[in-house]
Amino acid sequence: MAATGRTSDRDDAQLTAGYAAYQRGDVVAALAIFEQAADGAAPRLRSAALINAASMADELGDHRRSVVLFRTALAEMPDDAAHQRPAALVNLSQAFQHLGEFDAAQDVLEEARALLADGTDQGQLRVACLLSLTAVALHRQQWARAGELAHESLGVTERFAPELAGHPLMNLAACSFETGRWDLAVDFARQAVAAFAAAGQAASVAESQQNLATMLVRAGHFDEAEEPLLASQEFFEAAELGHRAGIGSKTMGFLAERRADFDTARAYYERALDRFDATGAVVDAADVRLRLATVACAEGELAAAEKLLDAAFSVYAAQGLGMHCAQLDYWHADLLHASIEQAAQPNPDLLNRAVSLAVPAALAIDAVRHTLPNGNQREHWHRTVAEPAMRVAFRCAALAGNGQLVSDLIETQCAGTTLDVPAYTDVTVPSLEFELFDPAPAEQITTPALQLGAALADVAAAAGIPVAPPPRLVDHGRIVLADFISHAEQRYGCPVRDTRVIAL
Repeated sequence: MAATGRTSDRDDAQLTAGYAAYQRGDVVAALAIFEQAADGAAPRLRSAALINAASMADELGDHRRSVVLFRTALAEMPDDAAHQRPAALVNLSQAFQHLGEFDAAQDVLEEARALLADGTDQGQLRVACLLSLTAVALHRQQWARAGELAHESLGVTERFAPELAGHPLMNLAACSFETGRWDLAVDFARQAVAAFAAAGQAASVAESQQNLATMLVRAGHFDEAEEPLLASQEFFEAAELGHRAGIGSKTMGFLAERRADFDTARAYYERALDRFDATGAVVDAADVRLRLATVACAEGELAAAEKLLDAAFSVYAAQGLGMHCAQLDYWHADLLHASIEQAAQPNPDLLNRAVSLAVPAALAIDAVRHTLPNGNQREHWHRTVAEPAMRVAFRCAALAGNGQLVSDLIETQCAGTTLDVPAYTDVTVPSLEFELFDPAPAEQITTPALQLGAALADVAAAAGIPVAPPPRLVDHGRIVLADFISHAEQRYGCPVRDTRVIAL
């Protein structure tokens, strides 16, 4: 018995040492310590060490290794360690999300959610589970579901884990940003950084700084973005966190691209691409290929740009990300349109390809706003995403001299929106991918950021009236845009028109 006690003390000391290494940002050392602790440990402690090692591998970008370690921990988990199962499942979902395996992530999160449904002693995990489910919905751009989950997770956080204030604050920031309230979003993001700093969570501070920088870049505040971006990048590079460092490199590349410094931009993008390819983060790698395509196009290398776009499309399609595919096609068509306009003699093949990409993409992108139950969200989506896509479709049709197509596009845009009155829903559209790993209880956070975040929560949530997809239009027995509608629904895997038919 005494020997067993000494062994247990040693194992506990190793777990504590691993956590201490993680807290000071030495994730490589933490991984090694946790793996060493798992070797030969008693079953319960072995499960805990494997779970922690798997989380470290995921943070270092070795997502495949992380999945294997998590699955090993789950398979070997003894009955007296069953309370560890939900935590392992939630963290396993993060590795699956990094690999772009969203069906697998959804499955393990739903299992974790069921295990956590009746308990109140694992409030932090309930928060993490809900926010991870939100992240999966966001990856798939399932806006209504993501909004419901975000609203639910906010309430659960306030009830069970107020010490995790930074995470819902960051989610509120992203929610506000995606619905067009950029100033409010930046304010929430700065509060999240302050909350994490007050809690002494260096990794979360860096993640929030990176998210804040991303918002500032997207809002066009490039100078303001540099400080939080460089601070976060310094942390991620020192800690050898490949995935997060890759995100930072991609953002730095974008800033260089905005300055028309294409050589520097390409160098940053290629650095990010190397990190993502090495870690198996296929969706992130596809996103970088889009940026490399814009650089190639800016330097007149259209063939290289199209090759990169095709590679990115294949990844999005393989992962079931239909709206990513539609947005990529819109972008691709816009590049082709610009190239055609600059040419001395229009290329008929390029014109046909531009039309075949632009019109289905615009129809699919426009249909998204009919899934959003809030009028502000619909207007924001229409103004910032759908309207530019439809404008490219009109331009390509006009450039091709296709008067009937131009007329059909005008008719569909003038058909209006049908209200779906019976259902009313409170929805928040959240945003950034949430990553939580906390092997020990976090310190209580009682900063003004939490109080202000709770007070402003209602500002970031809004009620609205859902609308049905637009009906199909019939003109003298012909379904307007029938071929393009069918092509869009097959290519992107989502409905773009209702089954109802009305005559013009």
